[in-house]
Amino acid sequence: MNRFLLTFILLLPLFFNCSTPEKEKKTKKEIPQNPHLQRFTKDYVKQFKTILKETNTPGAGLVIVKDEQILHLSGYGTKAALSNDSVDVHTVFRIGSLSKGFASILAGIMVEQGALKWTDKVQHYVPEFVLKDEAQAKRVNLIHLLSQSSGLPYHAYTNLVEAGQDIRNIASQLKSVKLISKEGEIYAYQNAAYSLIGTVLEEVTKKSLSQIFKKELFQPLNTHNTSTDYNSLVNEDNLALPHSGGNGNWRNRKISKKYYNAIPAGGVNASIADMGEWLQLLLGNRPDIISQKTLNEIFEPRINTRNRNRYFRNWPMVEKAHYGLGWRILTNELDTFIYHGGFVNGYRGEILIDPKEKLGICVLANAPSKLPKRSMPAFLKMYATRKDSIHAWEDRQALVGGQ
Repeated sequence: MNRFLLTFILLLPLFFNCSTPEKEKKTKKEIPQNPHLQRFTKDYVKQFKTILKETNTPGAGLVIVKDEQILHLSGYGTKAALSNDSVDVHTVFRIGSLSKGFASILAGIMVEQGALKWTDKVQHYVPEFVLKDEAQAKRVNLIHLLSQSSGLPYHAYTNLVEAGQDIRNIASQLKSVKLISKEGEIYAYQNAAYSLIGTVLEEVTKKSLSQIFKKELFQPLNTHNTSTDYNSLVNEDNLALPHSGGNGNWRNRKISKKYYNAIPAGGVNASIADMGEWLQLLLGNRPDIISQKTLNEIFEPRINTRNRNRYFRNWPMVEKAHYGLGWRILTNELDTFIYHGGFVNGYRGEILIDPKEKLGICVLANAPSKLPKRSMPAFLKMYATRKDSIHAWEDRQALVGGQ
């Protein structure tokens, strides 16, 4: 075979392969970014920075998620007052009662796995749980526990939680507390009783609650800075210190051990980057971890919070406030917002999602300033004024894409 013929044979496949990987990459259609959504994000972040400055908050983290996209993720300020050590997206905060949402989602995962039913009686797993009315104690189920409607008065024995007592021990003392209603009738916020969901989960799995959180949530979510104990927090290199005081005169506080005996009530530590992953799950983007059906059950309004909704009087579009399973459910005729706030040991945080818009936001702060309180309603108000433009652009793109 001569050299010319051999060369022709070797080159022959190239004549029939008119599409190369490089060309395919160039012709792949890029998904355009919604300019109205980008402008909303930019304008809100600018307003957030203004509120941060006006409230003299030492340090904070902010994450905004839309659909499956992280619109914004950043740290602001410093980890401690009068320091130059900046907060970044992996700086760890205590999240306080935002932990309640983690606990209810974990319970939902166990329900999906068939280990639990929402209607299971608490006493079946925690025989120490007693009430002044013995018959009522036998009737209280997981829904009553997680919806803050067991019949116990507001904050029953939270003082014992803060004193560091074991939750089982506290459960055995609830029989001395005068009840305010039958189960499922009246909302009354709890820390001690709510934390019994952790004891239930430990009984079902025969593992510690920290182990369950790690296996079922933290590892699948790929969160690197989330934990549920005091030692993990104080040994964290990238830590936002808590503060007390106000009006810009913030003083560093010591890290407290309070609520690590009651993880479901307030014992979770997390960074704002990890809360971004958490928002993805809450928006239904992690069906490999929990289904939308179970999320809907958790977010169902269960009990009217009545006079306990004064906090939301200045929130735009919020007409009614209920409690679901570990979450506050804020509604009007057209929308439903899933929300919770948290305060512990000088840290403050708030989280909110709009399931209809597939939109979520979380703010963590290392001081009890008004930053979260002001930034959440500001977020809702600004998005409401931009929503039509955002949707109109999406509709036009869908129409063009369908042609």
